This record gives sequence, C-alpha cells and structure tokens, in this order.
Amino acid sequence: MIRFADEALIEVHAGNGGNGCIAFRREKYIPNGGPAGGDGGKGGDVVFCVKRNLRTLVSLRHHPVFKARNGGDGMNWNKYGKDGEDVVIPVPPGTTIRDAETGELIHDFTTESEDERFVFLTGGKGGWGNVHFKSSTNQAPRYAHAGKPGEVRKLRVELSIMADVGLVGFPNAGKSSLLTEFTNARPKIAPYPFTTKIPNLGVLRVDSERDIIIADIPGIIEGASEGVGLGFQFLKHISRTSCLLFMIDCSEEKCLETYDVLCKELSTYSQELVSKPRIVLCNKIDVEGAAERAEAVAERIRAAEPDTAVLLVSVLTRRGMDQARNRIIELVDRLEQKSAETASPAAVVTERASINPSFMQTRSIDDSMEIQYPGADTHSEADE
Repeated sequence: MIRFADEALIEVHAGNGGNGCIAFRREKYIPNGGPAGGDGGKGGDVVFCVKRNLRTLVSLRHHPVFKARNGGDGMNWNKYGKDGEDVVIPVPPGTTIRDAETGELIHDFTTESEDERFVFLTGGKGGWGNVHFKSSTNQAPRYAHAGKPGEVRKLRVELSIMADVGLVGFPNAGKSSLLTEFTNARPKIAPYPFTTKIPNLGVLRVDSERDIIIADIPGIIEGASEGVGLGFQFLKHISRTSCLLFMIDCSEEKCLETYDVLCKELSTYSQELVSKPRIVLCNKIDVEGAAERAEAVAERIRAAEPDTAVLLVSVLTRRGMDQARNRIIELVDRLEQKSAETASPAAVVTERASINPSFMQTRSIDDSMEIQYPGADTHSEADE
C-alpha cells in the first residue's frame, strides 16, 4: 500500500542533569583543604528546526524516539560536568506539533525559514557539588544535589503542504493533466480513477521573480466523508491554500451534480475550506456534447455564485488554458494584496512553499511512497 508520510507519533526525551560531586581538596601541606566537588552539567534540550529540503515526515516514522544527551557529573577540583548535547529534530515547512494525548497545539511552523528553531523541552539542571554547602559550622559537607531529570513527552507531528492553489475534483477530472500543463511537475497520468494516491506539488512560473505553488490531491468522490475512496485523508494539504481550483469533467452525463457534491463533501470536512475563494474549470469540452453541458454547469454556478469565475477549457487541446492561467494569477495576486493590507507587518505569515528550481524533479522519498515535484516532460489528458 502506498502511504504518504504526513503524520508521525514520536517520543522525545530531554537530557538529565548531571549529579553534583562530593569531593575534598587533599594536597600536601594543606591538611584541611575543604570541599571541592563540582556541579553537574545541564542536560541537552529537545529542539525542532525547519529544513526546506524536507517534504515528508518519513524520517520521523523511521526514528520515532529522540533522546538528548545527559549532562556529565561534577568532578573533583571544582570541575563542572559537561553539558549534554541537544537533540535537533528537522521538520518540513507546514509542520504542526501537538500533544499526542490531549491534541493541544504546541507549535506551528508556518514559515520555511531555515533558521527557525523551537526549543520544546529544556534539559534538566545539573546538581550542586558539595562546595556549595560549606559554612562556618559545616566545613566538610558530605552531600550534594542530584541532577534534575529531563522531561519525556509523546507528540503527534502532522504535515500540511503549503501552497497557493489547491486542486479539487472527482477522479479522472483532469487535475494531474492541468498540473502537468501549467507546471513542470510530472504526476502519474492514466485513463482510470485514483491514479493519484498522494499529494503532488507543482510550480507555476509567473515571471523571473514570482512563482505560484499548486497542490493536487487524490480525487474526491461522493461519500468521501464516510470513508469512501480515499476519504478525507489528504484534504488537510489544501487547508492552508489561499484559494481552490475546481475541476469538473463535462464529458460525464452527471456533471451538473458534480460541483454540488464536491462542495458538500468539503463542507463536511471544514466550513473554512469550502468558503475559500475559487475558480471553476469545466474541462474536456473537446469531447462531443461536453461543451453544451459545460455551458449549463457554468450558467448554474454563475447564477448561484456571481463572484466565482467559471471557465470552459480543454487541457488536451489547450483551449481556454491561457485565460485560466491568467485568472489563477489574478486571483492569487488579489488575495495576497488583501492579506497584506489587512494584516500588520508583524502578523503577516507567509504560507507559500518556496521550491528551488534547481531541485525540480520527481524524487522517491522512501520505499513506501513517492511525492511529485517538477521534472521531466510527459503529457496526457487522462487523470488519476
């Protein structure tokens, strides 16, 4: 079974503090040297950091336990123990960390800044050596503090792919073909349903300085909210997108019902998701009879949602594709401008995936799954 590593349960251990030392200074000609036990070292911290080159949580699945080093024990001659090394856990942009038992949100990595670090657990403090306990009435203390134990927590780490546009549609509607047409991504395309089993990312190049990230997820079918097909397993990956792109296969006789079914299934998952701005593409108008059905679908949607752009396209023949591309760019630009105007500079959070073009190829992440990035040249109309 192909599985996309977007969730992982891990256990993290902060390092224990080192024990304080009980020791006395013993030198020739200094018979009463006094206490000389050093303090224990601090335990290592548990630190999460963002790594832009990571796209899944497969490394956390293969390594579910992370332990920081314990602090070293204090030594004679007032020598402190060595501090324990931190354990650093790399995660991709868009990762959220939650308590495994309560589900409480602990941290949300909504930026792909490579320097972002989050210290989750601090290591235990080192114990005091006996040098701290000397006094005029206790000149030879024979006790020291033990180091503080490091905390242990179980966490649920979840990944939501960060993109500008999310593709929504039934299986075989043409989403993967659209991704191939607009970007250099090369998802699997075949003339049967559910070819796409994992999320795919593509980069729509606007100009030399701007990109738009498009996310494609496996097709949604009626009853997905009840687990039919692949269910809602991947809908969270378009929950961060600023807008949605609906694909409707107008070669099907029941295409008039498709849009309502998709909206119903999305609303069952999240009202916020279904309320996002959208563009609707009525695809496959090159097929006999599809253009008339597409006109009927467009008229119905425009009457119910005047602000929603509905375009008639054929990915196979490229009919209407330039107009669709321009509408996508215009919508993303408008939403970004609106977000910048309504949010204060300190509150603006960039939720776009930044993909280095030099790394745009299809890559196998592990033996159990594959995620698509821009790469080699292929093209076909069939989808999923």
